[in-house]
Amino acid sequence: MSESIFEKESKYFFHTFHRLPLEIDRGEGVYLYAKDGKRYLDFFGGLAVNALGYNHPRITAAIEKQIHRYIHLSNYYVQDKTVELAERIIIASGYKRIFFSNSGTEAVEGAIKIARKWGNGLEKIRLLNLTNSFHGRTMGALSLTERPAYREGYEPFLPNTDSIEFNNVEDLRAKVNEQTLGIILEFIQGEGGINVVSKEFAQELKSLQEKFGFLVIADEIQAGVGRTGKFFGFNHYDIHPDIVVIAKAIGGGLPLGVILGNDKVAEVLTYGTHGTTFGGNPVACAAGCAVMEEIVDKGLMKQAGIIGEYLKSKAIELQKQFPAIVKEVRGYGCMLGIDLNRGGQPVVDELLNRGILINCTNTTVLRLLPPYIITPEQCDQLMFELHSILKLLN
Repeated sequence: MSESIFEKESKYFFHTFHRLPLEIDRGEGVYLYAKDGKRYLDFFGGLAVNALGYNHPRITAAIEKQIHRYIHLSNYYVQDKTVELAERIIIASGYKRIFFSNSGTEAVEGAIKIARKWGNGLEKIRLLNLTNSFHGRTMGALSLTERPAYREGYEPFLPNTDSIEFNNVEDLRAKVNEQTLGIILEFIQGEGGINVVSKEFAQELKSLQEKFGFLVIADEIQAGVGRTGKFFGFNHYDIHPDIVVIAKAIGGGLPLGVILGNDKVAEVLTYGTHGTTFGGNPVACAAGCAVMEEIVDKGLMKQAGIIGEYLKSKAIELQKQFPAIVKEVRGYGCMLGIDLNRGGQPVVDELLNRGILINCTNTTVLRLLPPYIITPEQCDQLMFELHSILKLLN
């Protein structure tokens, strides 16, 4: 008897992922279709990557057109799709300079390098992050990721790093001083459980930056590119970070990361001081142009905010109906967390049985990251099934 694909996966791969017990055949819109023919409504969204859903015609056409021109040259060449995407992002974001990488964690690494080089000679050496954060799995990114589950066994990390307790203004004040080089944060923590930075914390961060002159680095890898109804998650606050990193949704499903810098850091990187072989790949950038056209030009970002508010209102209704189970509903737009008073994986597993895909993060949080094209009727379907499951648990 031949081995199944799941047996081969377990045999050949490092055991780093708990795979879903599904063999996917294809995707269409907000649905995935398994090889056994079953259809699944996807609120997982490829972990915030598939903002336009699956098999979007504009993305597919852009990729096909570029593939027939060339797939790769190298960054020794100026390439039209790479420059076009850069221009679109710069106009949408208001930032001064851009660098393309292959992924979010690689963008974080680049941001660390920019910060270090900017602070060289200024006696600013300490990089701070927030507790419960997640910035990636490379060593620099892990040095700025507080959660022990991701760090254990990989020590030692970068020196002169420390963590500020999430939303603790007093801890923020206590740990910031003249030696502070920068603070990296997700204004809406994704992997940490859709935790939202408070207005008070953001305002104090801004005040301390004005006092001590450090860099604010925004990790918008999950919240950026319109997911919250605004281009960046930090656009919900009165603050303008110096460096921003994005990834996930911007590549339309292809690997692509972005570093953005304001005037303060615009001239930090010079010829030969940073680079990449594949970053800014023309096929990924062609897909990115299609994403930007749909999200910005055609108004899908606004739609993400509208449908997200609808979905959040339905989740809050669920919280009122099951207060003993649902502790809190958090987030903006198509980035929402339903925090339970118990482990969330059994709920995720039962939804899978019923043909709906979500995931659980930080043990208790049901994380909703749907494509921006999700409809009210599809949101109602999720909430109907969630209500049914929570009623059984009540």
